[in-house]
Amino acid sequence: MEKEILYQKIAKTIAWQIKNGVWKTGEKLPSLRTISHENGVSLNTAIQAYYELEKDGFIISRPKSGYVVNYKPLRLSAPATTQPPVQFAGKEDEDLIAEVYHSIEDVSITRFSLGIPEDVLLPIAKLNKELTRAMYSLPGNGTRYEDPQGNIRLRKDIARFTYNWNGNLTEDDIVTTTGVTNGISLALSVTTQRGDTIAVESPVYFGILQLATSMGLRVLELPTNPVTGIDPEALRKVLPQINVCLLICNFSNPMGSCMPDEHKKAIVQMLSERDIPLIEDDLYGDVFFGQSRPRPCKAFDEAGGVLWCGSVSKTLAPGYRVGWIAPGRFKEAVIRRKHIHQISTPTLNQEAIANFMENDRYENHLRKLRHELHGNSLRFIQAIMDYFPDDTRCITPQGGFMLWVELDKRIDTANLYRRAMQEKISIAPGRMFTLQDQFRNCMRLSYGQRWSPLIEERLKMLGDIIRKSL
Repeated sequence: MEKEILYQKIAKTIAWQIKNGVWKTGEKLPSLRTISHENGVSLNTAIQAYYELEKDGFIISRPKSGYVVNYKPLRLSAPATTQPPVQFAGKEDEDLIAEVYHSIEDVSITRFSLGIPEDVLLPIAKLNKELTRAMYSLPGNGTRYEDPQGNIRLRKDIARFTYNWNGNLTEDDIVTTTGVTNGISLALSVTTQRGDTIAVESPVYFGILQLATSMGLRVLELPTNPVTGIDPEALRKVLPQINVCLLICNFSNPMGSCMPDEHKKAIVQMLSERDIPLIEDDLYGDVFFGQSRPRPCKAFDEAGGVLWCGSVSKTLAPGYRVGWIAPGRFKEAVIRRKHIHQISTPTLNQEAIANFMENDRYENHLRKLRHELHGNSLRFIQAIMDYFPDDTRCITPQGGFMLWVELDKRIDTANLYRRAMQEKISIAPGRMFTLQDQFRNCMRLSYGQRWSPLIEERLKMLGDIIRKSL
């Protein structure tokens, strides 16, 4: 533990110096032996400090030259707060969504469009062992139905894991689901009826729009700030019009915004006063780059009106489809609805995830994943500054997997997608994330792949395509 504190302290000091111009881009840093001597630490600690700086994009290693500064002050402007049309007419672009995801298994495509971590960032071998272990340890070798509420060990692990945001949940408060979308579907099915109106961020994950429209719900898109999410006052103005609110408060998809605690608390309170349920998609909350996990809205829920949904699909095992919901006062209704539609959730997958979440293995994995993704986000931002047009707008994310990129209004990102796919590069056009005619010059890029020269080359190629489209 002492070594970890020392190398992090050294790395933070050098990072501060780089940010404040003590060390400038391209300058050579002191050798590892010098860092070791000046700080009175071992050579291994010095190596760890430089490794930390390299992963975060501050420095790069050059053969036979040591380490040089790679950091450049960010010059990108943030996109403005969105102003979606105040109307219900509109529909999702189903053809465009199908086009972007039709070749999802083609490994030759560089998928900046896919918001999940690359396989190399996941503990696949360890998960395989836990799946085998589950097969031999469960009654019937995992072939029997689970209790409709879900695997008891998994529910206990999830409840324990909420300690990091002061959650007061027990295993009895949680129902397991087949991924987070299933949890949201269950939540909508017990809180709405056909013709009801739900309020969401704008832009918002296209899967939520598809789900809502398939259930006959009207969608009201709210103005959204790329840093702080929806404004509580904007929500307050439409409260008489809505039946349910559905938000991704922590590192939203696709914008990446993270709502401040005071906004979350205000929103929970105003919805509670009108007895309007809040469905919270907290899929990305564990992928934070700061000192601590941001609290979900559920942390401020005193009346049981927040239906908190989560999953390991973005952090551990996308294909296992293991998720959960803490439905508050809607728990019994959710369990009944789940039993009607599914009977139970897959037994082996839940047990395997429960095994992995014990003994701090999940937290250790998350720590490594967050570190890698944070470094990726900085490298992506740097590449966008280097290779995209100067008027490109983007923010440096504080968590999650997504970059929301705003381009010149002359660019149609649906056309950009088709041109980029000729070079085996996939993006997610902005029109996918709204029911209205907006965001045509925007796109979502995922930095869930391990950084490599190929990734940088593809970003440069994408920037060249954008420039030629102007």
